[in-house]
Amino acid sequence: MDNSPTALFDSYEQDFRQIIDSIRSKLDGEGKDERGEQRRAALRRVEMELDEADEMISQMEIEIMGIPQSIKPQYQNRLKTAKGDLVRFKKLSKDIHSQVSRAELLSSGRVGTPTSDEPYGPTSDRTRLLTGTATLEDGTRRLQESQRIALETEDQGAEILMNLRTQREQIENSRDTLRTADTAIDRASGTLKKMIRRMYQQRVVTAAIIVVLVLLIAIILWEKVFR
Repeated sequence: MDNSPTALFDSYEQDFRQIIDSIRSKLDGEGKDERGEQRRAALRRVEMELDEADEMISQMEIEIMGIPQSIKPQYQNRLKTAKGDLVRFKKLSKDIHSQVSRAELLSSGRVGTPTSDEPYGPTSDRTRLLTGTATLEDGTRRLQESQRIALETEDQGAEILMNLRTQREQIENSRDTLRTADTAIDRASGTLKKMIRRMYQQRVVTAAIIVVLVLLIAIILWEKVFR
């Protein structure tokens, strides 16, 4: 297995070129003269292959990050060329899609001529008209449903914002309470330190008094004993 830093890039590029060749054959070569359902099927396959080619480009972009700087520029140029080919064939596929759709629309528009007995043309035309009307009604219904969902989402968003505002106020109140408690703790700590300091001072004074008393007792006993 090739462990060189460019092995995966080369592999993805080779796959990309094979996909591009397949797309070219469908758009510019053997599939160009196809008509009807065969042409539409070929265009659907082209769309899938364009997605695969796009994925190969993404993988190449990832792999180029690990290529040493000394050789990276030439691989960047190859990646740029591949991107240009992909953009060109995407545009070509889109243009052919438009041409096919336009041709089908014009072809369907020439079928059937209205008469006094059939003002909307032959049965197939009426069927297409009814189908179009049903499609329009379905689209309208979907649009209304989308609007309803959008309104519900807006209401939910407003409720969420209100809840967030309430939670923010609660957090700010809790923060103020913590600040107050912190100040009170600081004050209590200062008072406690003063009390401890005074306790030590009192102990020192008490010890001094005891020492003085002991000395006085010792002096009195000495005088009584030796005099």
